[in-house]
This record gives sequence, C-alpha cells and structure tokens, in this order.
Amino acid sequence: MTSMPPEGPIVPREVGRIRGERRGPTLIAVGGIHGNETAGLVAGRRVLDRLANGVSFRGDFVVFGGNLTAIRNKVRYLSKDMNRLWIDSRIARLESLSYEELDAEDREQLELLAAIRKTIAEARGPVFLIDLHTTSAHGVPFIIFGDTLPQRHFVSEFPLPIIFGLEEQVDGVLSEYWTRQGCVTFTIEGGQHDDEGSIDNLEAILLLAAQAAGLFPTGSVPETRAAHALLESRRGNLPHVMEVVSRHAIGVEDEFRMEPGFRNLDHAHEGQLLARDKKGEIRAKKNGLVLLPLYQGLGSDGFFWGRAVGEARLRASEALRHLELDRFFDWLPGVARDRTRPTRLFVNTRVARLYPLEVFHLLGYRRVREVDGELTIERQPG
Repeated sequence: MTSMPPEGPIVPREVGRIRGERRGPTLIAVGGIHGNETAGLVAGRRVLDRLANGVSFRGDFVVFGGNLTAIRNKVRYLSKDMNRLWIDSRIARLESLSYEELDAEDREQLELLAAIRKTIAEARGPVFLIDLHTTSAHGVPFIIFGDTLPQRHFVSEFPLPIIFGLEEQVDGVLSEYWTRQGCVTFTIEGGQHDDEGSIDNLEAILLLAAQAAGLFPTGSVPETRAAHALLESRRGNLPHVMEVVSRHAIGVEDEFRMEPGFRNLDHAHEGQLLARDKKGEIRAKKNGLVLLPLYQGLGSDGFFWGRAVGEARLRASEALRHLELDRFFDWLPGVARDRTRPTRLFVNTRVARLYPLEVFHLLGYRRVREVDGELTIERQPG
C-alpha cells in the first residue's frame, strides 16, 4: 500500500490531474487542508493512477493539496484553522492585502483559491468538489454536506452514513464556500489519521464519486464494486441518513466529561447516561444518536444529538422544496427575509417558539444563529 513518508512530505499544490479527451464533468478533490490529515492525498494519487490507465474517461479529475506549509510541518495548522476561513468578506479582505501582510494560512488559502478558481474556469461541464479529512479518534467514516437538492442526490450514491445539518453548525468551511460558488460539494471524514484503512476509505469514496459524477460509465471500472462493498461494511448498523437535532454546547467552567465508550457516531437509548458536568448527569431524553462525542479535552461541542431520517421524510422534504414553499416564510409574523441575501431569514425570538425549527429544516434552512435576541435561519443557495 502507498503511504506518506514519515517526515514532512513535500506536496505540490496540484497533486495530479487527468483531462479526458471528451467534454464532461470536473471532479476536484482537496486533501490536507489540515496538515496532519494526509490520507486524502495518498488516496488521490491512487485514484489518479487507476483512472490514467485504460479507463474510458471524460471530463477532468484533479487533486489539490490544501495547507502545504502545515503538511511540511506535520501539524493541523500554524496560526489558524484553514477550514474555518472560507468566508466571503474575509477572502475579499485578504485579496486587498500585500503579500507581506499575509501569514502562512492566508497565503495558502489564496493559492488554493486561485488554483480551484482556474480549474472551474476551465471546466467543460458541472463541477463537483470533495474535501477529504480524517479524525484523531477511531470511528465510522461519514459524509457531511450542505442541504441542497443537488447535493442530496449526489451523496445518496454513497453507502456511508450521511449527516444533514452538521456542516451548518460550523462557519467558514471549504465545502460550504464552494457550494455558494455553484459547485456540488461534500466533506468526507474517512477514519483515523494514521490508519491505513482510512486511505482505503477515501480511495473508495473518490472512485465512487468519479463514477457518480459521470467521469466514466457506471460499472466500467471494476474496483467500484469493491469500493461500494467496503464502505457499506464500514457503516455497520448505523442509519444511512441522519440529521443533527441539537448541539450540546459546553464551556471550560462546565467541567464536562463524556461517558467513555461512544464511537464518533453511535446509538443511544432513552435514559442512557451520556455525560456528566458540574450540574450532574446528562442522560438521553429519548432514543437517538450521539454524534461526535468530545473526548480530546478541548472544544466547545460536547456532542451533537441526532436521529435517523427515513425515506418518506426525505421524499416529503424534496416535494416541499420543489414547490418553493419557503417563498411564504416572510409572510409569518416576526419573520423577515434578508434583502441582500434571499436565502436568509430573520426571526424575532419572542415569536420563534411558534415556529418549530423542524418546519425550516424540511425546506433546507439548517444554519441557525442567534445574535442580540434575533435568530438568523439560512439555507444554502440551490
């Protein structure tokens, strides 16, 4: 199996590219946006090698390295997390600064931004982008995506757990930014950093993504069958589709301690002890799913609480969105639409309790923030 050298690898911005003779979709993969997560780069090289040999290929496949400086230093980042910086106003400010005014992550971001923009400008069809990650703890690989209908359809091709509403919990992530630019995107957490199996998982995802995007005919690359079987086996008894219902936020003063034994995605039953803090025990109020329990000691997310999403609810949600019923949200008392950003609503918190968030979620409005007594509820365009 291919693996990274143990000491700071030298990774080019463009790890590799295949350009088919015929027009078709473009698939962009980004690995190593966190410098200690290099499994995606190895997986990308494997897939480049495989698709370059005897495959009837159309469109373009390109693999980019993310935070090259952090990769060389074998750290997550140097001064700031490069997967929290993809905000329009911040990028506009960076582009106005001189090179000397930029730190390492600023320069890395602008270089990666330019490389992806150039690839999109040269695309000969729709553009798909995958952000490849791994985690510090062992667990089940899973997919995170912004809740647009094109992205729902794309990720449904993969047998891994698919999580609605988790991308919207974090601001400034790479995949969200490129969704706003018109790409179909998702993020994959492929497994533990140093586990060779994580490379296999990410390689399987890239093969299946290339097939789903239409870079080669379904079934024409024999390895895709094994890739599907591998990922299906990784999911085990977890639901195929799940959603975030709530976030258990914590601070240092809470003295939060997660109960040991939970995987990164795991079942929990009503009354089960989940964690403890200075106020006492935290137990599950109903049957559901524990998502991303906090064990490493640092962080503001104790865990997320989730639930399975059935096929009937998915179909109902899609039907409502095709009807564009969210056009009428701002007819509701206490709800106003942002005139500069039509996919964002302002909700007065004094009347917000009248409108269950479930209604907004059905129509893709999953980014919920509260500032100065006012809720903003937003969906991705598309």
